Amino acid sequence: MAKTQEFQSFDDLLQQSPKPVLVDFYATWCGPCRMLSPILSQVQTLLKDKIQVVKIDTDKYPDLAQKFSVHALPTLVLFKAGVPVHRLEGVAPAEKIIEQLSPLL
Repeated sequence: MAKTQEFQSFDDLLQQSPKPVLVDFYATWCGPCRMLSPILSQVQTLLKDKIQVVKIDTDKYPDLAQKFSVHALPTLVLFKAGVPVHRLEGVAPAEKIIEQLSPLL
C-alpha cells in the first residue's frame, strides 16, 4: 500500500515522483474511506510499476482538500507531472478504478 514519506510540500511529492500519483483524499472517520483502503492496496499491487498511491487525510490537510475541490470522501485524484488529470469519487472495485486509470498511464 502507500508508504510513509516526508516531503517539503505536496507539490514536491507530485513533481519528484517518476510516475503518476494517485492521491486518496480520505478521513479517518469516513466508513467508505476505510472500505476503499484494501481496494487501493489491490490497485497499487496491480499497477505497481505504473503509479504511486498516496493517502492524504483531509482533516490534517484541509488546505489541500480545498485546493483540489474535494467535497466528497473518498476522492481519488490522478496527477501526472503535478497536474490533476482524472478524478473518482466514492468507492469502486479495483477493476473499475484500473479500467478508468489505465488509458491515462
